[in-house]
Amino acid sequence: MSEPDPSDAYGETRPFRVRSSTAEWAAAILRQRVTEGGLAPGSRLAEDELTAELEVSRNTLREAFSLLGHERLLEHRLNRGVYVRVLSPADVADIYRVRRMIEGAAVRRGERDPAALAALREVVAEADKAAAEDRWPDVGTADLRFHLVIASLNGSERVNTMMAQLLAELRLVFHTMDPHALHAPFLPLNRELLTLLDAGRGPDAEALLAAYLDQAERVLLATY
Repeated sequence: MSEPDPSDAYGETRPFRVRSSTAEWAAAILRQRVTEGGLAPGSRLAEDELTAELEVSRNTLREAFSLLGHERLLEHRLNRGVYVRVLSPADVADIYRVRRMIEGAAVRRGERDPAALAALREVVAEADKAAAEDRWPDVGTADLRFHLVIASLNGSERVNTMMAQLLAELRLVFHTMDPHALHAPFLPLNRELLTLLDAGRGPDAEALLAAYLDQAERVLLATY
């Protein structure tokens, strides 16, 4: 039986060791932990613990670290080890510059993709449930999944992979704010964006998304 692809825009499943090297699999596990808020900026990654937990060699783990370094999620500090990156204001601005290009192009198409719309409804429902239960970090995870699905409307696996890496990087910025204060204002905007996409109103969705991303960038940059 085939396993879910870790880059699947519609899923949140744990990556499996298929169609990739063991180092890529280990990198996918660590990337997912970043995306879910499990690895905080500035935290040191313990090689001994991770090699035992993931059941990989030290060389394989270091290769995974290198892959995530190229994705700007980790950094090697001389004679100190490997750490989760702390992003700068310039990083945040650049992330949002790329998001505008990717997500803007996706909603501009105005095509009704039934699978994507179903995935968006599911994620919005998950976010609402998490908010009702005061699980605001989980709201943040759902929000990232929402925008990953938005990006998937471009119909490109390469864009999906790029967006997954970009949103993992963005999750590191989320740690700079109280999760309730950060995510609560965007819950109704996600619902509104879904409504516009469901109605095939591409230009209106694009305008809302542009204002949404401008607001999110301002909020995050204000924490620096």
